[in-house]
Amino acid sequence: MIPGAGRALIAAGLLAGGAASSAAGAAPVDYRLDPTHSFVTFEVLHFGTSTIRGRFGPLNGEVTLDREAKRGRVQVVVAMSQLSTGLPVLDARLREPDMLATEANPQAYFVAEGFEFDAQGQVSAVRGEFTLRGQGQPLTLTAQRFRCYTSPLFRREVCGGDFEAEFKRSSFGITHSLPFVGDAVRLKLQVEAIAQ
Repeated sequence: MIPGAGRALIAAGLLAGGAASSAAGAAPVDYRLDPTHSFVTFEVLHFGTSTIRGRFGPLNGEVTLDREAKRGRVQVVVAMSQLSTGLPVLDARLREPDMLATEANPQAYFVAEGFEFDAQGQVSAVRGEFTLRGQGQPLTLTAQRFRCYTSPLFRREVCGGDFEAEFKRSSFGITHSLPFVGDAVRLKLQVEAIAQ
């Protein structure tokens, strides 16, 4: 039920690195996700009452963005062992073969080259492929907010924001406890990426 969410995490990290500043727009810029600010949270409805939530991260990934050409590429890897719902018993259940199958598939991936920009030239969405349990499916990360700034700590440009996505866990073969636990998995990603 919650498993699909983990892979979504990856996608979020990619988006964060996707936006570059106007100054850097003249040529492709490479970014690396900041592990201290890049995580993905998943939500699944439980018996039509409350929402089960969990988190994966920190996320690892790299992004290349050519803002002038409105092109980019992102590659994100999510370590499935870094799952936390706050309940160790539930975490262990979600790692089992009929759920996230973390032993057989220790990582989830998000790879994308479909970048969309708003009227201000900022990244508004990223379309790519999310791989969970060894199965790839299309996934779109939509930006709720996005901003770039010069970090006083790193003395380099940092871009990031909040992104959302949704997918059906049954699309990845996770059908346990349907329909009592929801099929739709909502992902919320916080990501920041540092120019290299």
